[in-house]
Amino acid sequence: MPHNDPSAEAFGRLATELQAADGIELTIESVVQFALHAVRCRYASVVLIGPGRRPQVMAMTDPRLTKLDEAVILADDGPLLTVIRENVAVLIPDIASDHRWPGAWSGALVAEGIRSAIHLPLQVGGRARAVLSLYSDVPNGFGPDELAVAHILADHATVAIAGARREVDLSHAADARNLVGQAMGILMERYNLDQERAFAVLKRYSQDNNRKLHDVAQELIDTRILRKPD
Repeated sequence: MPHNDPSAEAFGRLATELQAADGIELTIESVVQFALHAVRCRYASVVLIGPGRRPQVMAMTDPRLTKLDEAVILADDGPLLTVIRENVAVLIPDIASDHRWPGAWSGALVAEGIRSAIHLPLQVGGRARAVLSLYSDVPNGFGPDELAVAHILADHATVAIAGARREVDLSHAADARNLVGQAMGILMERYNLDQERAFAVLKRYSQDNNRKLHDVAQELIDTRILRKPD
């Protein structure tokens, strides 16, 4: 899709693309590619909070951004983590002269020709779950118009990522239900149990062994037995 301008029509096309994207990864990739044209930034990336609340670089328009974002994450400092922790947007007009975050993050960006940036929180469930980062190769690269478009883009991305996550959660839930149903069928056939008793057996085994129900079901399907822990 050509992104020639940040008009309402262009954002409408983006919304359609995001809705059609299959999974979180493709959704985020659509966001960063659109950002290059809508905001006229040089680079864009999205960092997502993953398992254990550790940030993960999910999409970038230049592979160098992976190392730069990961350096900030490993240092446990810098504007990107400020956005995540405080749930606020952060504008850096001139990275070379900004001293809000001590450390090597600014020098690394300037060395790659990045001079200004904006980081915007992408909220899911009222909390910052991801960060949309836009970078320019000139100081003061983001004026009022670019900032307004960036915030609109972040709003679109927030809705799309939340929807994609819900679909993933629902898919996982459906898979778990299918596993439990198959495991119950095995118990019903082997021990002549009804559905209620078969489910009670799985649930009791899960609780007694401190294991998730879908893991117990998967083991029964794979091995046809419920093993005692070592």
